[in-house]
Amino acid sequence: MTTEDKPVDEGENPPHESGAGDDSPANEESAKAKDAPVSEDELPPSSQARRDGGKDEGPKGGGLGASARIEVPKLTAAMRVLRGIYWLIWFLSVPLIVASLFVWALTPPSGVEQPGVLGWIQGGVREQPVPVGIGIFALVEMAIGAIRRRLPLARFAYPPLRPDVPEKVRGLFERGAALLDEADAIYATHEKAIVREVSAKERTRLRESLEQLRDAMRASPFEEEPFIDALSRADGEVDVHFGRWRKSEAREFVESILLAVGVALLLRTFVVEAFKIPSSSMVCTLLVGDHIFVNKFSYGPAIPYTHSRIWTHMPPDRGDVIVFAYPENMEQDFIKRVIALPGDRLETKDGHPMINGWEVPSCLVGSYAYDDGDTLPPHHEGDLFIEYLNDESFLTFYDRAKDPQQNKGPFFVQPGEVYVMGDNRNNSHDSRAWFGGKGGGVPFENIRGRALFVWLSYRDTGIDWRRFGAPVMGRPRAPEGFPQLQAQVDKCLRDRPPIDKTTPPGPAH
Repeated sequence: MTTEDKPVDEGENPPHESGAGDDSPANEESAKAKDAPVSEDELPPSSQARRDGGKDEGPKGGGLGASARIEVPKLTAAMRVLRGIYWLIWFLSVPLIVASLFVWALTPPSGVEQPGVLGWIQGGVREQPVPVGIGIFALVEMAIGAIRRRLPLARFAYPPLRPDVPEKVRGLFERGAALLDEADAIYATHEKAIVREVSAKERTRLRESLEQLRDAMRASPFEEEPFIDALSRADGEVDVHFGRWRKSEAREFVESILLAVGVALLLRTFVVEAFKIPSSSMVCTLLVGDHIFVNKFSYGPAIPYTHSRIWTHMPPDRGDVIVFAYPENMEQDFIKRVIALPGDRLETKDGHPMINGWEVPSCLVGSYAYDDGDTLPPHHEGDLFIEYLNDESFLTFYDRAKDPQQNKGPFFVQPGEVYVMGDNRNNSHDSRAWFGGKGGGVPFENIRGRALFVWLSYRDTGIDWRRFGAPVMGRPRAPEGFPQLQAQVDKCLRDRPPIDKTTPPGPAH
């Protein structure tokens, strides 16, 4: 879930022990000791290992010695399946469902505006559903992570910390391992400051408390009370002497939220963005209320606040469905299908596109009708075709009651732009009608990206789950409510002309 879900206009006509009480140097000798370089014996064990050019003998997560190694049981196929189910349920499905329900519950029906704070929240969610969803997803992940070892199937996902550690102190044992790692990381990062600001006596006592904790975690058999006492003392010593370098829970929480938001913004800027379809100019490919993802990487990610791209791949291919800034109003985003490329001559014959004098092949599917309360008349009937352009096949609709725009052009596509048309050919404000009917192309720098798939379809009657995952490009299928057309759609696809018959000739020079 990068990203802002923007409406894209299709262009339709209209307590620890500190032990710190006697740590301050009382005389010149102790003052000198405070500034003395740290000895090798004062280092946390894994730091000593790095200084010696070796590796810590303990396993990851706690720096434990070889005597405390945990033998991980061999995984059977059934355990692997259960482990996969655990991760799929708790760290993917549950956060995704909760985030989706949250966004859905706070997205009002079209045209409904709530007053006050609720309306403000709903407006924000409606305008930015993907970033909000990502934030909720991250929060749920964090909450689940805090109780991850107590969830159903958790024993298949995590190896035992030690076979003889009681269930009630496993969380503390894990915390002790993390504390040892944290102390080592702090020392490695802030060694010079620690030597300057923490006395040799304090460093020695800190090292002793960490060693005591390490020994308690290695002890065989495991003894609960000495371990808890050692953990409490070590945590207090670390907090007193390394406290200024430790991350508080509040800081970690804020950093997690900022990280989630940052990732969402980066994804939205460079990789994927969500858009909403507000009009019917791309029927039957896209319907009013569809929410789609757009791949902003397809043609090279745009550099914000510039007209430049990284690793540019232009122009788009004929048949691509693209989102772009409307050339006559850059504040509006349109979605159309690319028909003609730079150098092409585009015109229409009986409403069907012709490129460089070559008519785009098509196959009649049958009669189709739909209702749109935002247009006059609200009922639309016409003919449904499958058109073939390069390696793409797609549905197009020709409304019998609307201006067929039968013979338009010729238009000559200029360098650095493409000409686009809506799949609802007679109900689309596209390249044929722009600039007062003179026609116009989409400059490359206006292109946002290529449409991917429908991730949500919401109408006044509720969510249309049948549209979930519907590809914007790819194999077309009969429109919902017209299953009798599927047989003809399949026939048209079986009878698709070879690629050399669906590729237009180059422009005449």
